[in-house]
Amino acid sequence: MNHLFVDNLTVIDFAYLSATRGLVGESWIADIVLGGELDEQGMVFDFSHVKRVIKQVIDAQVDHRLVVPKGHPGLLRNDQTPQHFVWPLTNGEQIAHTGPDEAVLWLAGDTVTKAAVATLLEHELKAVLPNNVISVDVHLREEVLEGPYYHYVHGLKKHLGNCQRIAHGHRSPICIHRNEQRDTALEALWAELWKDIYVGTEEDISRRFVDDNGAEYIHFEYEANQGEFALTLPASRVYMMDTDTTVELIAGHIADQLKQEFPEDSIRVKAYEGVGKGGMASR
Repeated sequence: MNHLFVDNLTVIDFAYLSATRGLVGESWIADIVLGGELDEQGMVFDFSHVKRVIKQVIDAQVDHRLVVPKGHPGLLRNDQTPQHFVWPLTNGEQIAHTGPDEAVLWLAGDTVTKAAVATLLEHELKAVLPNNVISVDVHLREEVLEGPYYHYVHGLKKHLGNCQRIAHGHRSPICIHRNEQRDTALEALWAELWKDIYVGTEEDISRRFVDDNGAEYIHFEYEANQGEFALTLPASRVYMMDTDTTVELIAGHIADQLKQEFPEDSIRVKAYEGVGKGGMASR
C-alpha cells in the first residue's frame, strides 16, 4: 500500500465539557496519513486538494464547536428541545448550553478524547475521499509549549464566522515582558488565573442568580447571525471583561491590568489564540 502524509494540516480550536474541569478550551493540531492505491496521476491523493477537501471536513466537524460526550451519565437532554442541555459537574454544580445544532458536536462515549474525535473524523473523511484511498489515519496532538499556558472559552457575537458561537475555545500560551525582560512569574500567575476559564463580556449577561445550594451562577445570552445562544456557568469558572473578548482586546486587557499593578514599568503582552496566532499590546 502507498501512503501520503500531511503534518500540521490544520489547527482545531474548540471547547469541550469535562465532569471535573467544566468548560475547557482546546487547540489540537491535526496530522493525516492516507493509504491506498495510486491513481492515474501516480498519487494516493492530490496535494492540491488536501486543504480543500480534508481540512474542510475537519474544520466543519469540530472547529469552533462545543464537543459534548453524549454517553456521559447525568447529562440532561430532552429530545423535544435538543438544542438545550444541562451538563452536571462532580462538585454538584451545572453548566447549561443553548444554541443552533451546528454549534455542538455530539461525540460517542462518556468523555472527550483525542482517539474518539480522530475516529469520528476518519469516518467522515472516508465518505468523501475517492475509492483508491483505502485507509485514513488522523492524528491529533497538542502544541509542545515550554512556557505557561491556559485553556479559555469565549463567544464573539459580532463575528460573522463561527467565532460567534458562545462556547468555543483555545489552548493558549502567554508571553509577558516587563521593562523589556521576560517575566515568567507573571505569565504563570495569569496562566493559573485563566486555567479552564470562560472569558465573558459584561453586556452579554442576562442575569445572575444563586441556586438552592448557595452556588452563584452567571447566565449569558445573545443573538448572532447563526441564531440564539445562551450559556449558564458557575460564577467561579468565569472571568469578566468590560469589552468583547477578541484576542486583541484580551491582550490589551491583560496589559492594562499589569500597568495598573506596575505603573512605572513598561509592559508588553503577547496573548495567543490557539497555535501561532494572537494579539499583542504594549503599555
